[in-house]
Amino acid sequence: MAESELNGASEVDDLPEQMQVRRQKRDSLLANGQEPYPVAVPRTMSLKAVREKFGHLEVDVKSGATESVTGRVIFKRDTGKLAFATLREGDGTELQAMFSLDQVGAEILEAWKSFVDLGDLVSVTGEIITSKRGELSVLATSWQMAAKALRPLPVEHKPLSEETRVRQRYVDLIVRPEARTIARLRPAVMTSLRSSFASREFVEVETPMLQVLHGGAAARPFKTHINAYDMELFLRIAPELYLKRCLVGGIERVFEINRNFRNEGADSSHSPEFAMIESYQAYGDWRDGMELTRGLVQEAASSIFGSTVVKHFDGRESNLGGTWQEISLFDSVSQALGEEVAPHTSYEKLVEHAKKVGLSVDPKWIHGKLVEELFEHLVIETFTGPTFVMGYPVDTSPLVRSHRELPGVVEKWDLYVDGFELATGYSELVDPVIQRDRLLAQAQLGAKGDLEAMALDEDFLRALEVGMPPTAGVGMGVDRLLMALTGLGIRETILFPLVKPE
Repeated sequence: MAESELNGASEVDDLPEQMQVRRQKRDSLLANGQEPYPVAVPRTMSLKAVREKFGHLEVDVKSGATESVTGRVIFKRDTGKLAFATLREGDGTELQAMFSLDQVGAEILEAWKSFVDLGDLVSVTGEIITSKRGELSVLATSWQMAAKALRPLPVEHKPLSEETRVRQRYVDLIVRPEARTIARLRPAVMTSLRSSFASREFVEVETPMLQVLHGGAAARPFKTHINAYDMELFLRIAPELYLKRCLVGGIERVFEINRNFRNEGADSSHSPEFAMIESYQAYGDWRDGMELTRGLVQEAASSIFGSTVVKHFDGRESNLGGTWQEISLFDSVSQALGEEVAPHTSYEKLVEHAKKVGLSVDPKWIHGKLVEELFEHLVIETFTGPTFVMGYPVDTSPLVRSHRELPGVVEKWDLYVDGFELATGYSELVDPVIQRDRLLAQAQLGAKGDLEAMALDEDFLRALEVGMPPTAGVGMGVDRLLMALTGLGIRETILFPLVKPE
């Protein structure tokens, strides 16, 4: 025997017993002239279509219609002259398959009993009937293996761990109805978002994911290398600076549904790779952005649930309707501390406040960052519904227009839902002189070791010098919108989230 054959036999012997048995059945199918993985199998109608067309049949009735259906075997019961199976297709629709000795003959019935296991994908051809118990069924005259499952499925009544659900989403989709629902919920939400933008005459565009400079957000980028130019590139952390170039060029209402990559932590509300929607509206300001965001969220909720009251998977309901609460960032921190905190409050005083409330201060934090950290530490948990947090520090918001009335504050809001940040919006900074000063300050922070500081983008500044109209900008996490609609963590709303190798 060749060495490769010996190695192959050894590998099979090392497999769990169930997998060894399934491998043997695969070999037996081949030996009998049957293909365990054929290029095609008979299929004339989906299980869903069968239920829609024949669901009205009464008990113990023959339809006279012969169809070929496919599905994964999730239940199987074999008796002497009869065999029963439940087939399930991708959307979760199920149908019973019945095998009777007098219909298929001994050879076909025995092959079904011998070769088919739970988890196998099969094609079954036969008449559509209802059983004596009223169960809509296909009364088989023949069957064919569509794909032999060499690994057994987990037992359905034993819940999968979150880690297994994330690592083996393909199994999760097979055994858990909630996983199938979420997978189909996401494209439905995307359709709603695009419809909402279309109704407001926004134009959808695409901007580069590979960028020479990283900008548009305060985030640490992923780096890569392009061999053709022998230079360093960055994966996009935000599409903002390119979308603003569209505004300069005259696309006055623009949006993009984009993939962003931020080389930061991963937790229940953060993923290194995530989907975001950004939009810009010429001749608007931050309040126009608030109105747009509320419309996008409420219209998405209504399209999915028929109401702005959304039903989470844990049974809880969340009301996203009506107008939403607005609070001042600085006022809310002042109220929580019982002492005024303002843009002119000294850094030393902020550090003193932080120590009093048990907040560890990173020496790299600048003034505005410390205010924002105090806010997150003290205020977010007090929110009872969707809340716009208004007026952020100027030194942490380099792309935002200064507030019309409050020195040291910019016209920026963050929207919080269920304790996490869902969206952010600005009155955009369009003055190229001030923008240059802001980006130069960012570059200085970067030179001091701030890995989240933005780079100085000369081409973006050149675009602003051509002239950009007053603009409202909005950014919203698509994954987080799914979190707000379902009550799930971010790893559940992303079909295949990044996880460490096993």
